[in-house]
Amino acid sequence: MKFSAVIVTLAFGSAAAFAPQQGSAPMRTTELSAKRGGRNAKKASLSAKDELMALAEANPDKLGNSIGFWDPLSLADQEFWGLSNEATIGYLRHAEIKHGRVAMAAFLGFCAQCTDAVKGPHPI
Repeated sequence: MKFSAVIVTLAFGSAAAFAPQQGSAPMRTTELSAKRGGRNAKKASLSAKDELMALAEANPDKLGNSIGFWDPLSLADQEFWGLSNEATIGYLRHAEIKHGRVAMAAFLGFCAQCTDAVKGPHPI
């Protein structure tokens, strides 16, 4: 009985993470920078590349501060499949998130194969 209550509580608690926030839309990076009073506070609208550069410069960790905006293949300047530059950057962001999720799922599959229930002979 207690175990069922715990499972239900965890299920509803994690489902709340996917509920939309009431009364507010997601803010763009430039809007967040302007709200904080950053260096881009005066510029109301930036291009997608400028937004990427501002995001890279705002990275607080040591690696982000030392590298900054790093685009060795200059993909932020390209236009794929006849799309605009902003659409190309959006496509690349979406692809990076998707491939990261696939890599995480693959790592979980690798870890699952190492468990005692999975490895070893399986008589049919």
